[in-house]
Formats: sequence, C-alpha cells, structure tokens
Amino acid sequence: MGLRAAPSCAAAAASAAAAGAEQRRRPQLCPPPLALLLLLLLSLGLLHAGDCQQPAQCRIQKCTTDFVALTSHLNSAIDGFDSEFCKALRAYAGCTQRTSKACRGNLVYHSAVLGISDLMSQRNCSKDGPTSSTNPEVTHDPCNYHSHAGAREHGGGDLNPPGYLFCGLFGDPHLRTFKDHFQTCKVEGAWPLIDNNYLSVQVTNVPVVPGSSATATNKITIIFKAHQECTDQKVYQAVTDDLPAAFVDGSTSGGDGDTKSLLILERESGRYVEMHARYIGTTVFVRQLGRYLTLAIRMPEDLAMSYEESQDLQLCVNGCPLSERIDDGQGQVSAILGHSVPRTSLAPAWPGYTLEAANAQCHEKMPVKDIYFQSCVFDLLTTGDANFTAAAHSALADVEALHPRKERWHIFPSSSQGTPHGRRHWAISLGLPCLIFIVFL
Repeated sequence: MGLRAAPSCAAAAASAAAAGAEQRRRPQLCPPPLALLLLLLLSLGLLHAGDCQQPAQCRIQKCTTDFVALTSHLNSAIDGFDSEFCKALRAYAGCTQRTSKACRGNLVYHSAVLGISDLMSQRNCSKDGPTSSTNPEVTHDPCNYHSHAGAREHGGGDLNPPGYLFCGLFGDPHLRTFKDHFQTCKVEGAWPLIDNNYLSVQVTNVPVVPGSSATATNKITIIFKAHQECTDQKVYQAVTDDLPAAFVDGSTSGGDGDTKSLLILERESGRYVEMHARYIGTTVFVRQLGRYLTLAIRMPEDLAMSYEESQDLQLCVNGCPLSERIDDGQGQVSAILGHSVPRTSLAPAWPGYTLEAANAQCHEKMPVKDIYFQSCVFDLLTTGDANFTAAAHSALADVEALHPRKERWHIFPSSSQGTPHGRRHWAISLGLPCLIFIVFL
C-alpha cells in the first residue's frame, strides 16, 4: 500500500492540472465547476497526507504545489495555452532538478519526474525554453540571491533593491574597506579580511624587502560556508605560484543541477581566477602579479554585515588596527603628503627607482592621479619591483568591474577617510618620501 500511495501524490497534482485544463476547453463565464475545485483541493491535500510527507531537505512537495499554482488558472480554449503550460512544466522540471540530490530514493520525487516527462511528450513541449516567472513568490530560485532579493522587493518586504559593498587588497598591502576607506598597512602574518555567517576570507602577508615594515600577500584562503541545499562548504586556497582553478577538494563548483550556485572560472591560467557565488550574490577576483596576490570582492551589504560580535576583527569591515597602519591614521597613503620635506630627500628609497621614474612608469598605466596611482608610486619606491605597477592597475580595473557606485571608483589624495571628491592636482614630490622614510623605520 505504501509503495502505491506515495507516487500517487505527485501524479494526482499533475493529473489535476491536466484534467482542469481539459475541463476548461469550453470558454466559461463563471468559476470552474465544483468538481474541478474539489479535484485541485484533493491534489493539494494529498501532498500533505501522511504517506506523502517528505524529509525537510527534499522540496518535491513545494515543486508540485508551485506547478499546480502556475497551471490552475489556465484555460485550454484560449490561445497560448500550450505555450504557458509548457513553461510551467519546464519550471516544474527545473525545480525537481534542483532538489534531486536531497530526494534520491524518494518515490514521490521519481513519480513526479516520470509524470513531467509524460506530460511534456503529450503536449510536445521542448526541454529547452522559457519557464513560468509570473509569480516571483512561487518561481524564485532559492539558490539565486538576486532572485529571492527581487521576490522580497516585489512582495513589499524591501522598498529598495539590495545594496552591495566592495573590498580590495593589493600591493604593499593597500586596503580598500567596505566603507571606501583606503589604508596602507603592515599586517604581517595571517589576518581576516572577512568573517561573516556566509563567507570567510583570510590573507597571509610577508615582508617584501629586508629592513622594511612593508609586506605583501602571498596566501589567500576563502571559505564558502555551507548554505542549506545550495552548496556544501567549499574551501579555496591560493599561494604564490599556485593559483588553482579548483577548490581544495578538486571540484570547480558547488550545488546541484545545470546552473551551479557556486562556480570557479579561470580567466588566465595560473594568474587570474573568478569565483561566483549565486546563492549569496557574491563575486571574488584573485590574481597573481609578480610574486604576490591581490583580491577583490563584491558582496550584498545585508550578508556582509551578518556576523556575531566575536567576529569583529575583519579588515574589510573595520580596517587595519591603528598600530598596523603605515599611514598617519587618516585612512590613505596620501595623508603624509601635507608634510613638506627638503628637495634633497627625493633620492630613491630602494635601489632602482627615483621618484620621477616611478611617477612616469605609474602614469603610463594610470593617467588619473588618484590614490591607486599614488599607491603604485609608493610601492615602486619601497620595493623596486615593477610588478607592483600592474598590481595597482589591476586593482583599479577590479574596482571598475565590481564596485557598485561609479562615482566612488576613484579616491583622490585630498579626500578625507576615502570619500571621493572631484579631480584635484596635488604635489606628490613633497610628501611621499616622508612616508617612504616611515616604512623603513
């Protein structure tokens, strides 16, 4: 009895929708017959009967309920019925695919899959094509942050679309926080950039040159935390000369179905990878330039700020501790520029670059003399490593790709605490050597 009762639940819902459609072949000026309403109610009731209760993680019950909701209003006598019915079937099929892992061995699930296949054959529905999306509350993908954020907005839960934050780390190292504060820090050793309920990012920094407090990143560890049915926990780790295009378990994605909820894309072999986490609306770029690594991340504000009180040490959220900053605490390298120094101090801080040569090389890549340009000059003078020019240039490119507000892409040296202002000219030749001197103290 149990083996026969379970598959009948999904079949009843599918049959109810098909039967209802057939009943509506004749145009009606009044509500559907009582028998049809009872059949639909019976179908929904069966889904909640004792024989049909499913484990919490198996969502076949929800898939079937959604399918009935999408088709109960259709009238087969009206033009476009077949198209809309096929859209609903494809949505039903997509829903079953997304829950396939959790429903293995479930008779209701397998009955529904067979029923969908039969109905698609009967209606000559193609497997590829649009799916029903008329009701965001029904059709949203729980493993697509943008989808369910849009559903909340549609339903009146949010008045504004979700906001996004950007954080980046590159070079010597230079940190741009979620609040668009720009800092140059020492932070030698392992430090957490992000540690919230969804994502953890830790970087390890090592000294760049002997006798200097300047460091750069040679290791990045990223943990995408397990999230309901969307993905298991995935760990990514990159070190100098080993920038893999896979997680540490060898996989390149997370989640079930054709559309993965977490995916790694290799853009340049051994040099540049992207990670796209659809289920939390987050994108991460990791690059290797020269001997060191850079990182950029875009994340929804509500998720980025979802953390416990004990997780407050996050450089992307609160910046570097004051004791770890190389600048004077104003939040940017350029804070030192206001301190005049004699012209005789313009000798290179490290063999290989004069101030004029560093200016010229950085200007070739970055014509706008913003804080990224100044960071490039600073790094060339403190390290003598030309790869830091590419690091600053790529960091700015990542800002332009990921930062949600174009007017904040450039931060200029005269800005306080990283708040962008209009383009202004400034005299780098006066103050930067002072900062170089501080680095080597």
